[in-house]
Amino acid sequence: MSQLVEFYRGTGEDSEGRKLADVWAFSDDEMEFHHDFIQWMFPLEEPSRFNFRAPTLSDEDIRAFRDEPGLRANLERSFDRFLAFLGLAREGDRVVPAADFEAKREVFLAPDHNWLRITRVLTSLRLLGLEDLSRSLYDGLLDLMKDGRARITAETRRYWRDAAPGGAG
Repeated sequence: MSQLVEFYRGTGEDSEGRKLADVWAFSDDEMEFHHDFIQWMFPLEEPSRFNFRAPTLSDEDIRAFRDEPGLRANLERSFDRFLAFLGLAREGDRVVPAADFEAKREVFLAPDHNWLRITRVLTSLRLLGLEDLSRSLYDGLLDLMKDGRARITAETRRYWRDAAPGGAG
């Protein structure tokens, strides 16, 4: 089995020797300033331009995530941790601002690596069998933009739309 799948099962380590639980335990500051974990938390099919040691999804990895409920459950937990970092939360099947959104909304104020991370999350969830969560995040981001709580460029909105399943808007 791949190093990525073992990492997501909780039995393997990423390229820095961390278990998935270690990454979930990162503080928000650690998530902001470490740039080598997001590719493990939300892998893609193409190599990272920023982390040459990051995994790339193989067809076998994608099948494993789609076939194993435990892998998807851990991916869902990664999603919840990333939402908390952004100041967002799940409320039923919707993604909404969390109680600390206003304190964390600087994440949405400037085009930076967090916008790229959101694109990665949308795409990874879609590829790995959690299309509904990808769509919920996209819809929640649209709601933030409509409410004026997040200023996102049109170019970034297009990337997000293309990354989410059935993206429109």
